[in-house]
Amino acid sequence: MCGICGIWKFGNITDEDKDLVRLMNKEQAHRGPDDEGIYYNANVVLGHRRLSIIDLTSAGHQPLCYKDRFWISFNGEIFNYIELREELKKNGYCFDTNSDTEVICAAYRSEEHTSELQSRSVI
Repeated sequence: MCGICGIWKFGNITDEDKDLVRLMNKEQAHRGPDDEGIYYNANVVLGHRRLSIIDLTSAGHQPLCYKDRFWISFNGEIFNYIELREELKKNGYCFDTNSDTEVICAAYRSEEHTSELQSRSVI
C-alpha cells in the first residue's frame, strides 16, 4: 500500500514545510519501496511513497501531474478504471500512463464520469 503525506496552507509554503514532508515521506518508506516523489508549489507540498501494482513503469510516478493542470497523490485502486478509461478515450481524452491514477484526473476533469469511479481509496 502506498504512502501519502502533505501540507496545504493558505499562506506560502516554506523550506521547513518541504523538509517536513520529505521527513514524513522518509518515515513511511516501508509503505512504498518502489519509488518516491515530492511536488510543491506556493500553497502545497505533496509527498508520495509508491508500491507499484498497476502501472509498473516509471510513468506511474507520483505525485502525478495531469495535463499540466492537476496534481494528485493517490493511494487506493479504481476497480473499473479500464472500462472508464476506454469511455473517456471515446470522448477524446488521451492518457500518458497505464495507471488508474491518471483516470481519476481525467474523470474529474470530465465531471460527468466522476460518479462512476468505483474505488476503495484515499484521495
